[in-house]
Amino acid sequence: MEMDSERRENRVWWLFAGSLAALCLVLGALQYSWIGEVSQAERQRMQTSLAASLQRLSRDFNGELSTATSALHPRGMASGEVTRETEYLALYERWKDSTPHQQLFRRLALAVPAGEDLELLMLDPAAPGFHSAGWPNEWASMREQLLMRLSGEGGFRGRGPAPFADSLVIELPRFRAEAASSGQPGGPRPFRESEWLLLELNTDYLRSALLPELLQRHLGGSDYDAAVAWSSDRAKIVFQTAKEFTGQSADATVRLYDPQFETVFRRGGGPFGRGGKGFGPPRPPRGEPGLGGPPPAQGLWTLSVRNRAGSLEAVVERGRWRNLAILAGLLLMMLAALAALVRYTLRERRLAKLQMDFVAGVSHELRTPLSVIRTAAHNLHGGLVSHPKQIQRYGALIRDESERLTGIVEQVLRFAGAQAGRVIQAREPVRVETLIEEALGATSRLTDEAGCIVERDLDPDLPLVSADPVALKHALINLVANATKYGFSGGWIGIRARAADGSVEIAVQDRGSGIAPKDQAHIFDAFYRGKRAIEDQIHGTGLGLNLVKRIAEAHGGTVTLKSEPGVGTEFILRIPAAPARIAEEDEFANTTD
Repeated sequence: MEMDSERRENRVWWLFAGSLAALCLVLGALQYSWIGEVSQAERQRMQTSLAASLQRLSRDFNGELSTATSALHPRGMASGEVTRETEYLALYERWKDSTPHQQLFRRLALAVPAGEDLELLMLDPAAPGFHSAGWPNEWASMREQLLMRLSGEGGFRGRGPAPFADSLVIELPRFRAEAASSGQPGGPRPFRESEWLLLELNTDYLRSALLPELLQRHLGGSDYDAAVAWSSDRAKIVFQTAKEFTGQSADATVRLYDPQFETVFRRGGGPFGRGGKGFGPPRPPRGEPGLGGPPPAQGLWTLSVRNRAGSLEAVVERGRWRNLAILAGLLLMMLAALAALVRYTLRERRLAKLQMDFVAGVSHELRTPLSVIRTAAHNLHGGLVSHPKQIQRYGALIRDESERLTGIVEQVLRFAGAQAGRVIQAREPVRVETLIEEALGATSRLTDEAGCIVERDLDPDLPLVSADPVALKHALINLVANATKYGFSGGWIGIRARAADGSVEIAVQDRGSGIAPKDQAHIFDAFYRGKRAIEDQIHGTGLGLNLVKRIAEAHGGTVTLKSEPGVGTEFILRIPAAPARIAEEDEFANTTD
């Protein structure tokens, strides 16, 4: 009944643990779903944030160009040739003093009419001034377009000044007033382009300074690879942070190199200046992030970025799996903690029960010899026993029971010392043969009363062991006493000693009924007594084999069990041999006084 009650309680505990485990799994499944939703939201947030950052980067880049060109463009109409160069030089020097990007332009030049041709005046920053120069080969197409516009054949660029197609040169026209003409396209035109300021971007500076600065400012610089290519031909790379990334499989793109020149001309006179009516179809207003919608896809360059981890999708997926791994780890830890809690709770309950059984057993073990001693002493004191042989028998009874009582007390005290870490005392070289003989001598009365035959099989010249002789002898006494109590009456006890792999192996064997398999796992536990010991009411405290194990391990050795029900039991004690140097120094070592 008691066993059934314990099993029911254990089943309740494990059912409780299973319910909590199921709850953890349900929470884990919900968390898995929530992590998926959070990952999707995080992906969208990162994409939106990246797009907004690129729009700000594009605005700053184009704004830097607009600011520079605005600063270099004179206000008002074209003046006489005498003041032209002085005016441009003054603007150039003022711009250099006000900007950290003095190397933004590689070359600055003026294209001015010279009869039916255009003269090119190149700015020399080393000796400030404009000097006549030949047209570079790469500017030939631009020269032809300007000549056509000068003659009126090219028409007027209604959207205002802009970079030449697939060119690094930005042209800023300057106007002069002329008589109205009704024969020109677009109606009356009171202004005419008279000269052009030509600004060629310095791509080396863009690659080394401006673009990296903007990437660092808006993207952090380290999380993304970037590439800038011509929008008309994405194979023509202007700038890239990694050779392997050329713009394919980008996480986001934005157009660059589209300065807002309307701002330049609104600040000065002429058709776009203050009070000017302008001409040509108006340019659509540009949107800015958060101020009226996204800007149109314009710009001669395209900036592409990709996360260095592979892609935003890969980053989010990696984060998702990392969160799932953390969640799985937490769930496993919770389940492990729950299982450990139940297991240790059941173990503590079992240990508490064993301790209660131990207290009850020790109380019974102490009560029996004390009762015998008290009764014998009462009979002797009351004069009920007067015959010498009876007195001698009573004396022997008191001696035997007191020895039994002393053994129980010593066992409990030794266990208490082991619990406190005092398993063994001073170690010294010890002869195993001597220890075995002393242990057999201490248990001779017990084996004689049981009618046991003790058979020795000791190898000659066994090595010495470095051990506490008192503790090791106590372990051997426990093993021999166990073999005597649990072997058949009139049975056999075998003691074997062998040298094996730097150790001495001592085996104590009996031919009793053996130990049940379910008891073998707990046979070395403190307070544990097997089913047969309880059923047969064999005297004991349940501490002997636990002390044997503690003593063996304290010496750096082991104790193992071999048992087969109905055949017998064998305990094998292994104690490391003493080092050869110690053995030689103590050739005549003794074990006990």
